Amino acid sequence: MNVATSGMIAQSIRLNTVASNMANAESVAGSADEIYKAKVPVFESIYLNEESKAQGVIASKIINSEAPALAIYSPNHPKADKNGFIYKSNVNKIEQIADMTSAQQSFESDVEVQKAAKQLLMQSIKALK
Repeated sequence: MNVATSGMIAQSIRLNTVASNMANAESVAGSADEIYKAKVPVFESIYLNEESKAQGVIASKIINSEAPALAIYSPNHPKADKNGFIYKSNVNKIEQIADMTSAQQSFESDVEVQKAAKQLLMQSIKALK
């Protein structure tokens, strides 16, 4: 149950990251350095010690995507730089939707694992009576 719980927590972080990315997908700025960069969670396995099997997963950090910002020539835009360019976030909506779907399916799988573990635990308790 702990492994499934850690997976659910990790997928929740992943879903929140996707939500943040989608909310900022259309943002623009006057330079590539100022623009919102897509966030990506980094997951790591949890081990009790060096010899043990993985006991779960954690989101150890959230990093910025290295994909470049999109430069758009728009000299009349109020945020345009001296060369007439504005910069659009590097969030790829299609990738975000795919990531959201994957995270949702993983979360649902973890829920099913928890349900099965609970049923096995209840059957074990009944068998001991």
